[in-house]
Amino acid sequence: MSTLYNEISANKRRSWVLIFVVLVLVIGTVALYSYAVRGDFYLPVVAAIFIIPSTLIGYYSGDKIALMTNRAREVSAEEAPELHRLVENIAITAGVPKPKVYLINSPALNAFATGRDPEHASVAVTRGLLERLDRAEMEGVLAHELGHVRNYDIRFATLVAVLVGFLVILSDIFLRMTFWGGGRRRGDGENSGQLGAILAIVGLVMLIVSPIVAKLIQLAISRQREYLADASGVLLTRYPEGLARALEKIAGSPPLPTAGKATAHLYIANPFSRRSFSNLFSTHPPIEERIKRLRAM
Repeated sequence: MSTLYNEISANKRRSWVLIFVVLVLVIGTVALYSYAVRGDFYLPVVAAIFIIPSTLIGYYSGDKIALMTNRAREVSAEEAPELHRLVENIAITAGVPKPKVYLINSPALNAFATGRDPEHASVAVTRGLLERLDRAEMEGVLAHELGHVRNYDIRFATLVAVLVGFLVILSDIFLRMTFWGGGRRRGDGENSGQLGAILAIVGLVMLIVSPIVAKLIQLAISRQREYLADASGVLLTRYPEGLARALEKIAGSPPLPTAGKATAHLYIANPFSRRSFSNLFSTHPPIEERIKRLRAM
């Protein structure tokens, strides 16, 4: 039987391996293409220059965009006193500042946390979640979300999303350049020309395939962070059954109409119809597997 600390350590290791693979895909694809087509490594430098402002925008504004697009409204302690008390108690246990509390007016059962660090965090829950979960179940859900905050999962996921998105954009740009014949280098001889042609073909294949692979890696990272947040949440409440029961109720919840593909990975469970997504392309691990792991802790 695995311990909570083993679960957290194992998932952290797997997640860092996955993000390393994404970085290798981005840098390796651009470098190979640059050498094959231009004969230099100028394009990776340009790519790094462009990715910095994109990362900064996502880093500082991602939480506001997520809350706005999901139609979350901040609620005061007077409007939702019990919810605020639960959030505050779990935040104290987690050793993080109390996040801002938001409500999504939907009968669906779901919740998400956002923010670049614990000092700028927010937690949003749906009206359906407040109405249908008991105290222990709500504590389990909030502890899961505060686990994301304490583990800096949102920052991590934002950086991965930026890397994957940037790779997709680069792929499109470089493919257009290739088809228009721009910048193709001339070899010094027949062997050099053959080598350049082979590298160009390999680079093209990588440019076509790598965005798909990178997206799959992003989804895998998202699933690993959910397992980690489950374990972290149980570490805060010391009661895995609360979160397990909450997930059982969430599993039967209708889709959340305000959710979008860009923010689906933030939610505690897939906000779309779970029957329409295979495990391979899901932002979340199967709820049945999560419940099984929780009850084995």
